[in-house]
Amino acid sequence: MTAPITLNRIHHVAYRCKDAQATADWYARVLGMEFTTAFAEDHVPSTGEYDPYMHIFLDCGGGNVLAFFELPNQPEMGKDPNTPAWVQHIAFEVADLDALLAAKAHIAAQGIDVIGPTFHGIFRSIYFFDPNGHRLELACNIGTAEQYAELKRVAPLMLQEWSATKKAPHHADWLHVDLDKLP
Repeated sequence: MTAPITLNRIHHVAYRCKDAQATADWYARVLGMEFTTAFAEDHVPSTGEYDPYMHIFLDCGGGNVLAFFELPNQPEMGKDPNTPAWVQHIAFEVADLDALLAAKAHIAAQGIDVIGPTFHGIFRSIYFFDPNGHRLELACNIGTAEQYAELKRVAPLMLQEWSATKKAPHHADWLHVDLDKLP
């Protein structure tokens, strides 16, 4: 069944931050994002409740926007204690492996710990944390049209098997073979 909604793109994705100015500065310096917009209110427009906030918007390129809320009257930011740190993250795409390696060098040169590049079959990526504790990923696609088509073909089968067994299906095990690391 097709939904009666046609989406154009993600308008923005919003997260919480500890300090709006420090966050805007960090994303500009580390990832080259442009700070474009700020909203500040004493009352939440959707609920009317009193909760002063600063809401900032950063241009990620390609029509993508990342937003943050600084909420000084709320308890200190926390993380979901039942979700591993590697699960919730924001992933950004870079052009190719050279761009990924250059980004890693740039980020590491600023004293930020970077994991990777990690091989994921159809892309490689690096991981690091922003000053708010949000995990970030930069990824470059390396897959072929045939690989993407095969993944699309097996996706429903994998999900059906997962739903029935809660064990990892093996339809796409070929993703885990890094040909660059074979002897």
